[in-house]
Parts: sequence; C-alpha cells; structure tokens
Amino acid sequence: MLRHDRVGAFRLMAAQTPLGAALYRHYGLDPVDYQTNIVLEDGRARLKSDSSIRVFELLGFPWSLMTVGRLLPRPLRDALYRVIARNRLRWFGRQDVCYVPSPEERDRFIT
Repeated sequence: MLRHDRVGAFRLMAAQTPLGAALYRHYGLDPVDYQTNIVLEDGRARLKSDSSIRVFELLGFPWSLMTVGRLLPRPLRDALYRVIARNRLRWFGRQDVCYVPSPEERDRFIT
C-alpha cells in the first residue's frame, strides 16, 4: 500500500501493537485472528469490504476503479471479502520476515 500511496494519505498501525489490539477489541474483532483491516477516517471506522474499497478509492487511478464494488450489496461484498481474506496468504504469498520501514517511511507508521 505504501508503494501506491503517492500522496501519503495513510498512516499504518500493526494490529499486534497494544493500540491496534485495543482497536480490534473496540470494534468487536478478534485481536489475534486478523480477518479484516480497519480504516479510521473523520471519526468513522470502516471494516471489511468498506475499508478495502475506501483504500482503493484513496489510492487513486487505477485502484479507484475498484469502487465499482459498491454496486454490490454489502452482504455479498463482505462474503467475497471473507473469501479473499481467508485465502490471501495462499494466493499472494507470505513474507518470511516482517516489513521494516525505511527512514523515509517511518513517519507513516503509528507505534
């Protein structure tokens, strides 16, 4: 995401941090089983397909084309989201090491 966020719109936080785990619990999510991301914007939390579509929208073209997903009913979008979330590591791979931000990227992370 950092690579495609040209305007620096996003600040990221690992779900494994104390604050990240507290946010997961606050929104009724399992703080150990990361099946969604949380997008906080203007005091509003977006989860599941809503969060992903908002991320794509803010990344700009061509990613913003994914906003067409809003045409689908939310239950269908969220079901598709769950399938992708469950299979993401199998389909897209797993990293053997944690991502370490460069000095230029460190300010983009909330610790």
